[in-house]
Amino acid sequence: MSKKNSEFKIRDIVVYPKHGVGEIVKIENMEISSIKTKFYVVKMEQSKLIIRVPLEKQNEVGLRKISSKKVIEEVFDTLKLKPKIRRIMWSRRAQEYESKIFSGEPIKIAEVVRDLFRKNSQAEQSYSERQMFQVAIERLAREVAAVEKTDYFQSTEKIEQVLNKK
Repeated sequence: MSKKNSEFKIRDIVVYPKHGVGEIVKIENMEISSIKTKFYVVKMEQSKLIIRVPLEKQNEVGLRKISSKKVIEEVFDTLKLKPKIRRIMWSRRAQEYESKIFSGEPIKIAEVVRDLFRKNSQAEQSYSERQMFQVAIERLAREVAAVEKTDYFQSTEKIEQVLNKK
């Protein structure tokens, strides 16, 4: 087990790749089929969800501290780049986008946001493209807000401003 993120403390803001940004609200011991296990209790910000992550599974599920300011700068640099338009079927692209979103890596999520963003003047998007864009921008905005200590709406606006400038 890597020492890198072996210990989180109560009130740490963390990212759980499958669900997004949350806060460790407590660390509890539970006995499951006579095996004592320690869990991080993570309250997810957006979904009112409480997730229990066994300490020994934290690396497996990719639980990590929120990004550094430097990573968030890279996120904004990524958003400024030209979208990569891939001419492959939507189902294949959707799979790629989903794996980027659920990687929990902000730069990969930023690529999805950038590639799926449409200005009002641009061609219509399919319902599933818009849905995926919403999931990606929400994930990204929540982490940006946590790092920059703003709120979700301010960070969403900041991301959209960068995207609209292109």
